[in-house]
Amino acid sequence: MKLIIDVGNTLVKCAVFQDSEIVEHVSFKLSRFVSELKSLRKAFPAIEKAIISSVGRLNERQLHVLRQHFKLLQLNSDTKLPFKNLYATPKTLGVDRLALVSASVKFYPDKNVLIIDAGTCVTYDFITSENHYLGGAISPGLRLRYKVLNNLTANLPLLDTKAPEHFIGNSTNEAIHSGVVNGLSREIDGVINDYGAKYPDLTVILTGGDAKLLSNQLKNSIFAVSNFLLEGLNFILDYNSK
Repeated sequence: MKLIIDVGNTLVKCAVFQDSEIVEHVSFKLSRFVSELKSLRKAFPAIEKAIISSVGRLNERQLHVLRQHFKLLQLNSDTKLPFKNLYATPKTLGVDRLALVSASVKFYPDKNVLIIDAGTCVTYDFITSENHYLGGAISPGLRLRYKVLNNLTANLPLLDTKAPEHFIGNSTNEAIHSGVVNGLSREIDGVINDYGAKYPDLTVILTGGDAKLLSNQLKNSIFAVSNFLLEGLNFILDYNSK
């Protein structure tokens, strides 16, 4: 058994894998990291190996607990990966993006794949059918867009995320929902169109916390996939265990 850990900007997501199958999945705040790990260790004593991808901040105590209980692989730019990384600054490339691209290699081998992760930020990552990772883009996610409108203006309210009822907002709240949600969905469609113009056989994966909401707004055909990052981390762990 393997423990797969993704420390994001908002939540920690953990999955217990038996080979390639998820047998347990939990999410929690970083402040509960140690207690949740101990609970998982108690519930699944057969876990031997673990991998962690962290874009959030882990302290030494949290890492110590991990190393104490598991044979740990900490994903970074030096980790052996199942693709050729042609990014100009590989040491600045987010480990979450490495995991997403790895998942695409596992599930969509020998294809041109655009992976869109809609979370705190929206990341776009592209890998060719020759297994070459070229890069992509980073853009503000839905919650960031709502917060910026509130933080940098005098009178606009901070709203909960909501799919707009119409593209013409007939109130301030509806105008914000239209601008934020429709604006990001049109951005995503535009990016897909740009890649599709150069790579007509393009496969598009949409994942992340806002994937479900955004998938209903998009005009392009996409595969909406949950747990894609965790699947990629599991694949990297297996790839480094050979």
